[in-house]
Amino acid sequence: MSVKIRLARRGRKKQAIYDVVVADARAPRDGRFIEKLGTYNPNTNPASININNERALTWLLNGAQPTDTVKAMLSYRGVMLKKHLQIGVLKGAITQEQADAKFNAWISEKDAKIEGKKDKLATAKADARAKALAAEAAKNQARLDAIKAREDEQKALLAAAEAANNPAAAEAAAEEAAPEATETPAEGGEAEA
Repeated sequence: MSVKIRLARRGRKKQAIYDVVVADARAPRDGRFIEKLGTYNPNTNPASININNERALTWLLNGAQPTDTVKAMLSYRGVMLKKHLQIGVLKGAITQEQADAKFNAWISEKDAKIEGKKDKLATAKADARAKALAAEAAKNQARLDAIKAREDEQKALLAAAEAANNPAAAEAAAEEAAPEATETPAEGGEAEA
């Protein structure tokens, strides 16, 4: 019996989530499986990969063949590296302590890369949000300025229409618009007389 480590689809239409399963190669894609190792969600950024690394390593060492996609995921999680190091230990090329030290160094470096990517995505999202808010504020201010200009224009047109209909009111408006400096000496002159 040929055993494969592969994906089994589940989830809604256009929102697929996959189970990482160990199954007989002859079984249907979403059918019978031997063991569920974890899940894979490609809808998140970065994609969520939750796999039981120890069980996956056990199956790999027992001869299970991963599909291309699962092999890439196992490499991403470090299971393929651990298998490679474990084979080196079994052959006597390195000791278990050296293998563990190499694997732990790789894991810490990989975790730093993943956190860096998450932080970069978060800052990019925050920057895009701030830029959108600034653009929206500028657009709202432009709208307010246009409305104010339109209201000022309407007031000027109403004043011109009133002046045309009522010449006495136009003269009164002109006197109100005249500077106070010219009115003050006239008032002062009248007070003396």
